[in-house]
Amino acid sequence: MTAIDLNSDVGESFGRWQLGDDKAILGLVASANVACGFHAGDPSTLRATIEVAVRNDVVVGAQVGYRDLAGFGRRFVDVAPTELADEVVYQLGALDGMCRVVGTRVRYVKPHGALYNAAVHHAEQANAIVAAVRDYDPGLPILGLPGSALLRAAEAAGLRAVPEVFADRGYAPDATLVPRSEPGAVLNDPDEVAQRVLRIISEGLVRSVSGDDVAVSGDSVCVHGDSPGAVEMASAVRAALDAAGVTVAAFA
Repeated sequence: MTAIDLNSDVGESFGRWQLGDDKAILGLVASANVACGFHAGDPSTLRATIEVAVRNDVVVGAQVGYRDLAGFGRRFVDVAPTELADEVVYQLGALDGMCRVVGTRVRYVKPHGALYNAAVHHAEQANAIVAAVRDYDPGLPILGLPGSALLRAAEAAGLRAVPEVFADRGYAPDATLVPRSEPGAVLNDPDEVAQRVLRIISEGLVRSVSGDDVAVSGDSVCVHGDSPGAVEMASAVRAALDAAGVTVAAFA
């Protein structure tokens, strides 16, 4: 592989509560998963984040989530599919409005947190996300876990389904992500994470928490902006990709 997208979650601060170093992260990645105000982010934070992304030629994607500020969108919500679809459209419109006044547009969609994980197996919620994107703009790609119900639904609806892999999250033996409540869910060593990404790209393999190699592949690599040492890890991944001659370029 000679090119790969590098994405990160940004815009997740809220008022005086600051999370992550978005300016530094946006100098390293190609795609920005910007919060839409439901799990995190306030209007001024979102606009400021988009402005930094534009200055760095970073593509903006809508990171849609459950309406759960208190839980940071990391708690499953048993919401009716029609309501979830409406909430996804609402978030898309809000972020796209901010993008328009800054001089760009939302270019793709990625679910956040518990919604992302639910859409791996929860067909109704996966279909609701896809229905919302299709109704809003069928030209928007959907970023998700390879083999997930979400990407299958996107393909069935004629939308572009983009698989992604994770630099700093633990993998279970079935190639899903280890829940954050369990040991090994989040990796913190920049060198380990960087070498892990290179192995995924070159061999299509990642070491799972069980110690076995698991086949994974994708068109985008996610480095979380809120993880401990996030900037150091993103820097290490970017440096390793550059050294290996792999171009970092947005998929959208």
